[in-house]
Amino acid sequence: MKDAVEPLTGYYDPEACDLQEFLPLVDQSTRAADVPHAAAIEKNTPIYDMDDLRPALEDHESRRQLMAEWARVLRLGAGVVALRNSYADTTVLDDATDIYTRIIAEEKQQSGGGADHFAASGANDRVWNALQKLCEAAPDVFLNYFANTTIAAICEAWLGPNYQMTAQVNLVHPGGAAQQAHRDYHLGFQTADVSASYPAHVHDVSPILTLQGAVAHCDMSLESGPTKLLPFSQAYRPGYAAWRRDDFRICFEERYVQLPLNKGDTVFFNPALFHAAGANTTADIHRFVNLLQVSSAFGRAMETVDRDKMCRILFPQAMRASAESRLSDAELSALIAATAEGYSFPTNLDRDPPIGGLAPESQAAFFHRALSEGMSEADFGKHLDKMNGVKRA
Repeated sequence: MKDAVEPLTGYYDPEACDLQEFLPLVDQSTRAADVPHAAAIEKNTPIYDMDDLRPALEDHESRRQLMAEWARVLRLGAGVVALRNSYADTTVLDDATDIYTRIIAEEKQQSGGGADHFAASGANDRVWNALQKLCEAAPDVFLNYFANTTIAAICEAWLGPNYQMTAQVNLVHPGGAAQQAHRDYHLGFQTADVSASYPAHVHDVSPILTLQGAVAHCDMSLESGPTKLLPFSQAYRPGYAAWRRDDFRICFEERYVQLPLNKGDTVFFNPALFHAAGANTTADIHRFVNLLQVSSAFGRAMETVDRDKMCRILFPQAMRASAESRLSDAELSALIAATAEGYSFPTNLDRDPPIGGLAPESQAAFFHRALSEGMSEADFGKHLDKMNGVKRA
């Protein structure tokens, strides 16, 4: 059985990913002894009744014990937890739904609606940066929505304190198509080539930098297409190299599970879990979910650097050095890596959507493109102005 990590280099080889190593992982079962706080286990997913457990979140020791259990499940167990009744009072969800519905209508009128990623063809609406938009539109609703001790506890369980919350509303109308199986942010949002350029140990780190969550704003039957999940699939270390392969996607379609949800329930899962939105085959359910993507506090550089200014200063220098063959391609790449922002995120996804790919063009990728196209310094600066406005808007 070939090791998926290339010898000597420490990189994952997608061609060496082995379904026979994957299958024993996803064949595991969740044991009741491993999830003593769970009210039930459904389809290998531990179900926690927060009406019963919410008081425990007020006690430091009890809260720590529950969070430790959730962390074990997310890392070593099924990789997903369902938290029933995360909202004791679902009125706030109705209030938020009304506001988001209005935002969707306004944005569609202005621009025709936002672009998506991982989305198959079908009827759906997306609200990027739903967190800030709700705060600006109705701070009283935002206060009641996010003053939620259950969500705070599961985020801290996986990421520790000082996490960073973001949210994106996804409204899938009747007839909305399913997604293909994938993993999520960070490495899951990269192309296959970019993902493969990161060494294996970075693949191991990526899942502990974010937590994926979903807040059900309505009752969601299986026919409405709640998220398809493959328990234990996060345990396959080369999964970011494997999830695009047909044999792994076929395996996912043969083995995935779905859980019906009630309004006020939440589901949280390890971003390395193989998952996909399901198809809404109903005639009358508009599946409304607020997708929470929560990031570790540690995803920050030590210093603030004005990379926009540095790019403007260095571009004419780099252009001359390239034209005069004073720097090789590798040396130019090293220069750009030290100068420009190499990552597409965070960005304003309303103004910088991932059209035609999984992520918008990064500042570094634009720098490379500008050199290859022989772009003028004036046009280079104008495009940076546009990118800078997008990032800050």
